[in-house]
Amino acid sequence: MAGGNAIRGTRVGAGPMGEAERGETAPRRRIGFWCTQGHETRVAFASDADVPDLWDCPRCGLPAGQDQAAPPPAPRTEPYKTHLAYVRERRSDADGDALLEEALAKLRSRRGA
Repeated sequence: MAGGNAIRGTRVGAGPMGEAERGETAPRRRIGFWCTQGHETRVAFASDADVPDLWDCPRCGLPAGQDQAAPPPAPRTEPYKTHLAYVRERRSDADGDALLEEALAKLRSRRGA
C-alpha cells in the first residue's frame, strides 16, 4: 500500500534539467597548471576572466604554474624556533649574562645570603 505520496523519490524543482531551464553556459577555456612534482591540474575559467599566475595543486598542495618546463619552486619552510632561539636573536651573550647576574643578585638579597 502506498504511503499517500504519489510523487515518491523526487524533490521540489526536480525535472528534466537542460540548458532551457538553467540558461546557456558561459564560454570557458581550460588552463593547465603544473607543480614541481609533475602533477597537472586543468582548471576551467570563463573566457573573459583573469587567469592567476599560480594555482595550488590539489594533489600535493604545492604551488603550480602555467609553464610545464619551469614550475614554481616549493615554498621554503622555516624550522620551528624555541623561545630561547628568539631570545638569542634579540640579545647578545653579554646582555644575557648581565640579566642573569641581576636576577641572581635579587634572589640572593631576598634569601639574605
